[in-house]
Amino acid sequence: MSQPTARPATYQDVLDAPEHLVAELIAGVLRTQPRPALPHATAASVLGMDLGGPFQRGRGGPGGWWILDEPELHLGEDVLVPDLAGWRRERVPTAPKGAYQELAPDWVCEVLSPSTLQLDRMLKLPRYARAG
Repeated sequence: MSQPTARPATYQDVLDAPEHLVAELIAGVLRTQPRPALPHATAASVLGMDLGGPFQRGRGGPGGWWILDEPELHLGEDVLVPDLAGWRRERVPTAPKGAYQELAPDWVCEVLSPSTLQLDRMLKLPRYARAG
């Protein structure tokens, strides 16, 4: 007797995930993990602060970017949540609105920690590359 096949996860599964988890949809599989631990969150926050002045606000740097913390990205069938992402304003003239963004960012940052290393490098990195 054959085993019933599991249905692919959908965006509704992402929406139904508990609020204390980061939910992502990768290759039809719902993946959840706790919010980042404080060292991970600190690294991402400090990097966002360092980039925000010169790249988003143009203070001591080129400006012309939108830099967001943990944006929800819908890249094809995948729903990914990087630690930071940026879009050049020449492509996205006004600040992104809504709960998620379908336009692939120009830059993505994943802060690597032991608990996220495999997911970020093996599953998410190829999807970012494929989205451009």
